[in-house]
This record gives sequence, C-alpha cells and structure tokens, in this order.
Amino acid sequence: MQIARSLLAVLALAAASCSHAQEPAAVPGAGSSGKSTPPQALAAFETVRGVLQSPRCVNCHPAGDQPLQGDDSHVHLQFVQRGPEGKGVPGLACTTCHGKANPPDSYGEHMPPGVSSGWRLPPPEHRMVFAGVSSHDLCEQLKDTRRNGGKDGPALLHHMSEDAITLWGWKPGYGRKPVQLPHEEFVRAFKTWQDAGSPCAPGATASNP
Repeated sequence: MQIARSLLAVLALAAASCSHAQEPAAVPGAGSSGKSTPPQALAAFETVRGVLQSPRCVNCHPAGDQPLQGDDSHVHLQFVQRGPEGKGVPGLACTTCHGKANPPDSYGEHMPPGVSSGWRLPPPEHRMVFAGVSSHDLCEQLKDTRRNGGKDGPALLHHMSEDAITLWGWKPGYGRKPVQLPHEEFVRAFKTWQDAGSPCAPGATASNP
C-alpha cells in the first residue's frame, strides 16, 4: 500500500508540473521581438506614402527609365531617358533644359523647372521606384540601403527634410501643384515612422521592376 501511495504521489506531481509548462499564448500583433507595431507608426507611413506617390515625387521615381511630367504624370516628352547616372543620356542631359532654379512665373506654364542640386533621376543601380508599388513594398525599399543608394536612417531623414531636390516638391514653380501636405507635417510623420523602428505593413515583397 505504501508503494502504491508513493507512486500516486509521483504521478500527481508530474501532472502538475506538465500543466505549468505550457507555452504562453502568442500576443496578437506581436512581431518576432514580442513587441506589437504601434498603429500610429503605420499610419505615419501612410502619410509619408501619400507624399512620395504624389506627382511631384513619382515623376522622378517612375517604374521605367523615362521620367514622368505634369500633374497627371504622363511620360516625359522628347523621349527623355534616365541615362547611366540618372542625369539623362549623352546629347540629351537633364541640364540641357533644366537649370539651377525655376524660371520666373512671368515665363508662363510648361517651362522646365530647376533646382540648385541639379535635375536628375535616381541612377539605374538603385532606381527607387515609387510609382505603382504597394505600401509594404515602398516601405521596404525605402529603408533598404542596398536599394536606396546607401542611405541609413539619418541620411534618409536629411534627404526628406533638407535636400533641395526634395524641398522643390513644395515649390515646384508656376503652373504646377505643390505637395498638398505641409512639409513640416511630412517630416513629422517620417520621424514618427523612423522612431518606431521603420515598420512596414504586412504584404508580399516584390523586387523592383
């Protein structure tokens, strides 16, 4: 009888140990780090995306090797091409028509705009396509140093907040609609997204076309 009681006690102890060894339940919305993505960070990136996929940005970040132009983002006339450095092809460089500043308003509409840093597209090695990509793919591409020209977080923030060619989008010259969101709000949203770890919405990642 004593042996039977001892055996029952051992079995009861083993059962109790197993019941406490269960894996904890997964936290809904948690990533591999166990921390959930703040919804305000994803919302902030949607604000950023709205700017990056506006005509002022998309026109210089097209899917193909021809820039776009106009508020309707039609293919650039004169068969302009990206070229080996993003500055046009030999004989038809961007600087052929685009100067260091916008022409005076008195020149009227449809005049080639200009910017102090020089007019250009991203080079073919990292084309940074904004046109027609999903929120997820745009997000992943933007923070990938292999595809964004080697820009880390601070360099990306500088590009968005201080680079002349980015700021041009808010002062694009006569006859063009500027980016609708105030620049300071855009930068604030970008920093909110970065400060949260630059999270991306779920989705399948596709390589750049």
